[in-house]
Amino acid sequence: MKHYDVFNGDADGICALHQLRLAKPLRSLLITGVKRDVALLSRVPVRRESSVTVLDISLDTNRTALLALLEHGAKIEYFDHHFAGAIPEHPDLRTYIETTPDICTSMLVDRHLGGQHRLWAIVGAYGDNLSHAAQTLAESRELQPGQVEQLRELGESLNYNAYGDSEEDLLIHPARLYETLRAYADPLQFAANEPIVQALCAARLHDLELAMGLRPSAVFSGGSIYLLRNDGWARRVRGIFANFLARRSPDRAHAVLTMGVQGDYTVSVRAPLANPYGADELCRRFASGSGRVGAAGIGRLPHDRLTDFMHAFDKAFGVGIVVTGDTPPP
Repeated sequence: MKHYDVFNGDADGICALHQLRLAKPLRSLLITGVKRDVALLSRVPVRRESSVTVLDISLDTNRTALLALLEHGAKIEYFDHHFAGAIPEHPDLRTYIETTPDICTSMLVDRHLGGQHRLWAIVGAYGDNLSHAAQTLAESRELQPGQVEQLRELGESLNYNAYGDSEEDLLIHPARLYETLRAYADPLQFAANEPIVQALCAARLHDLELAMGLRPSAVFSGGSIYLLRNDGWARRVRGIFANFLARRSPDRAHAVLTMGVQGDYTVSVRAPLANPYGADELCRRFASGSGRVGAAGIGRLPHDRLTDFMHAFDKAFGVGIVVTGDTPPP
């Protein structure tokens, strides 16, 4: 029987899978990609005598492929924290899905495994910008402050690598990154011994510094919107810049948009950390929108719908434009 591991290419997806395979080693075929590539289940061949583990991608987005696989006899286990919609009842489907704002897929796997590889769950939680939850997990292991900071840096760097509009934007493909770290039971050893970690950290800090020099394009009473140009660094930094803004101003919402070659936008939205709800609902109002309650995105926002998005953002998180700022150069 062939087994497929299908996982989001960000820190949460990678760390969730790594915990599972440390606890339950299994030869599998890997299916993953950039963070915005969430319709991954359709890449699994529809055939009998197969099994699938799915991690950190929305069931609702992958519903058609999921039902087709189940119809043809596949056995599937599903771990996720994104909007799921109605969860199918099927004897060959086991789901571990929770959509509260303070949980991520790595934490769901950690719970499933009874904390066997909790340090990797901490990395995944930090990567998903769940700092409070990550800190709580870290306290359960009595880590030193320097070790906690290393896990935070690792999580943010792994997450940074997943952003981009194509694989060409990434420093390393998520499947290769997972293959590199799978030899390490201890993330602190991985961070200390693998040059790719230092490379990702340096690139992340460089790109974030560029983004921090920008002004918002629109400031609302409840949040701000940034429009970034069509550059590789801007596409890579989109998500971690949104996370940075959320931590810096936890009472406000934030959206970071990058312009594509066709003039359309890719969108990352963060609800206020102080009230982390509404991001997924906002993004699902637009085609290719998905995510979780506190953090969501839109894969392709047509240029002529930018104003619609701004109005929807304002309605979701605040009232009235207060200031307009820079717009991205062509």
